[in-house]
Amino acid sequence: MIGQLWTIVILEPMINLSVLLYSLLFNNFALAIVGLTILVRLITYPLTRKQLQSMKAMQDLSPKLQALQKKYEKNREKLTEETMKLYKEHGVNPAGGCLPSLVQLPVWIGLYQSIYQVLGETPEQLIALSQHIYHSVPFLYEIARRTIPLNNRFLWLNLALPDPYYILPILVVAVFWLQQRMSTVPSADPQQASMNQTMSIMMPLMFGFFTLQVSSGLAIYWVVSGVLGIIQQYFVTGRGGLRAQPVVSGKEDGRKKKRRGK
Repeated sequence: MIGQLWTIVILEPMINLSVLLYSLLFNNFALAIVGLTILVRLITYPLTRKQLQSMKAMQDLSPKLQALQKKYEKNREKLTEETMKLYKEHGVNPAGGCLPSLVQLPVWIGLYQSIYQVLGETPEQLIALSQHIYHSVPFLYEIARRTIPLNNRFLWLNLALPDPYYILPILVVAVFWLQQRMSTVPSADPQQASMNQTMSIMMPLMFGFFTLQVSSGLAIYWVVSGVLGIIQQYFVTGRGGLRAQPVVSGKEDGRKKKRRGK
């Protein structure tokens, strides 16, 4: 039941839209992937904007959170209390960015699956693809009849196979690293800062490894989606975690305390 609902509501609309874009964009499926990714990004932008605004609010509070962490580093209960108080004063919900992400997740999974299905090459995959085309829409069915199987060549790539020259995996790592760094909220807690640094390295490398295994079409989707995400993020939050954070050394901190004492 759930699988059938997923197919009707998410997967089939994206498959049919992919085939339509392929026909409109010169029978070039790489351009169709770019167009489909842009359309989905535009549709989900209100949710993305809300998520980014929540993230920016957290980044703006970062200096005050760091001050609290330093002040109450030996009293975790008081730190939690003061942190929640700070969130309340500024109207910030630390989980505010989670709901938009959860709502968007099915859309992005559907986009991923639709690209995979449309790039099918075997007779079984092509039959399965034809079954997802809207037969009740004559012009779309005619487009599909003329274009399936789709031309999956683009530059040096066979879009159904991994990139043989590893250019796309490198691009995926670079784009995801930049996006991860922009999203990271600085922390004065050494353990949290270390975890953030590890995640900013491991996540891009993980997606880069996946790109070695999956079709080039999916890798193009990841690159385009990541670049669009960076652009959206820049216009809402600026450079975010890429901004240089002031570091106060122990000596400088001691001098400040002495000045206050005077």
